[in-house]
Amino acid sequence: MGTQSAQFFTKEQKEDIKQAILNAELDTSGEIRIHIENNCPGEVLDRSSFVFEKLGMKKTKLRNAVLIYLALNHRKFSIIGDAGINAVVPENFWDSIKDEMLVRFREARFTEGLILAVTKTGEQLKKYFPHQMDDVDELSNEISYENN
Repeated sequence: MGTQSAQFFTKEQKEDIKQAILNAELDTSGEIRIHIENNCPGEVLDRSSFVFEKLGMKKTKLRNAVLIYLALNHRKFSIIGDAGINAVVPENFWDSIKDEMLVRFREARFTEGLILAVTKTGEQLKKYFPHQMDDVDELSNEISYENN
């Protein structure tokens, strides 16, 4: 039957990942979310785009949200950014972060891979979307799962 997405990480691992999101967002006005599913129906970029929309991630003021998407049973993942990010970053912007995640995922170090991705995403977002004095956290920092 496969892994249930909400139980894949321990409570402590989930807290570590959430803390990484909070830390990454301290230096940027960008927003980072993680979504985990058991299965990925269709192409991973199509599915992550659907989830991005479903989670309301296009509603940020500067359109600077990033989704890190994982499909556990299908062993697929992606990183996608909103229009504001895509307008200012080079093509293949996420490839090096995805490559570093993949190294850790192949070693079954999933928490470490996600924390690394969140940290590096925050560093990149800081270059284009530095933290503003009036910045508010526009999106939840909680990991979301396929049914919520």
